[in-house]
Amino acid sequence: MKDINIRTYELILSLSKAVDLVSPQLADHHIKVALIALNICNDLKLPDDELHATVLAAALHDIGAFSLKERLSLLSFESENPHKHAYSGYKLLKSYKPFEEAADIVRFHHVPWINGNGNFFDGLEVPIASHIVHLADRVSVLLGTQKDILLESATITKMITDRSGKVFAPAVVEAFRNLAKKESFWLEVCFPPDCSVSAFPAKIACESELLDLTKLFSRIIDFRSRFTVNHSSGVAACAKKLSKLTGFSERECHYMEIAGYLHDLGKLAIPAQILEKPTALTREEHKIIRGHTYYTYRILSPIKELHTINTWASFHHERLDGNGYPFRLKAPELSLGSRVLAVTDVFTAIMEDRPYRSGMTEDKAIKLLQNMADGQALDPDIVDLLVYNFNDFNASRIEAQSEPSMEYGNLFLEVSNS
Repeated sequence: MKDINIRTYELILSLSKAVDLVSPQLADHHIKVALIALNICNDLKLPDDELHATVLAAALHDIGAFSLKERLSLLSFESENPHKHAYSGYKLLKSYKPFEEAADIVRFHHVPWINGNGNFFDGLEVPIASHIVHLADRVSVLLGTQKDILLESATITKMITDRSGKVFAPAVVEAFRNLAKKESFWLEVCFPPDCSVSAFPAKIACESELLDLTKLFSRIIDFRSRFTVNHSSGVAACAKKLSKLTGFSERECHYMEIAGYLHDLGKLAIPAQILEKPTALTREEHKIIRGHTYYTYRILSPIKELHTINTWASFHHERLDGNGYPFRLKAPELSLGSRVLAVTDVFTAIMEDRPYRSGMTEDKAIKLLQNMADGQALDPDIVDLLVYNFNDFNASRIEAQSEPSMEYGNLFLEVSNS
């Protein structure tokens, strides 16, 4: 594989769409907020670095709201206790260097202006960028699923203007009012074009930033359920290790790790009550959860540079005999990378403790993997490689999963005490 040259926002906005898949009421919310914030930043003529951090924060501002209930509560214009998810999002973003500045913006994105007192919150200075995201977020909430936006734009503009100096920063309100005069502004925000990514800064992500970003989103995916807080990290580490044993190049192993972090991206569209269910799933619930790999595939499909990584990630529940899901692909259609990820996903899952069962012993795990290989669910050669190095893989899994487990515990301890 060649180097991947991908626009930062191309991946961020695709992943933001995934966060909003959890409910039709949230469709394109993050993209709308990012577009509004971008236009305000341009009107205010913010420097490029500040604009980039602001739009990044806008595109990720609600990632700390893990449950559907919490996300839907934020659709109320006057939200109650909005700072909890803002702090969670701040802690998640702050862990990764490329997002440090955006993290500070997200932390304060629900702080009201209140006659200038919004410059500080809990003794800390609130950046103007937080006020931009705050206003953009509230405008997006007022838009809802509005189809006749040009009939309602004046009402929305008045609601925002009436709160200038009380809820929203006057300078940000003035920039918004300048934009609100343009029909094109309202129409683009309400109906973002498929090519809307081209409106954002053309910053190219290096490989380390790509890995950091996908690692961050694995936390967002897995932290929705306390039962899977470290699953993707285990899959990513084992997939990287197993691909090396199969003869992948160093770069390909690196990309396999990224595929491991992204493989369950589509679970963001699955109701939390299914992911959090403390007992075995019903037949109906199994049918619902089978959609997650399809969502992963569709979310990543627009990013052409990630095509191979996408197939590795999205086909991990396909079987060699064609009885997998969601595409019912058969052996000739499944690449080596897809087969590697399928084996590591099963291995990681069966070794983890779940609420309705304990992780398997070595003997039981090996027997299950070999039975699945014999039944043409998994590639026999790849299973043999893992089984031959079983203890080494299990040690790598445990080590990789310790970090997100600690992050999860610290995050929710801090949030509960904040």
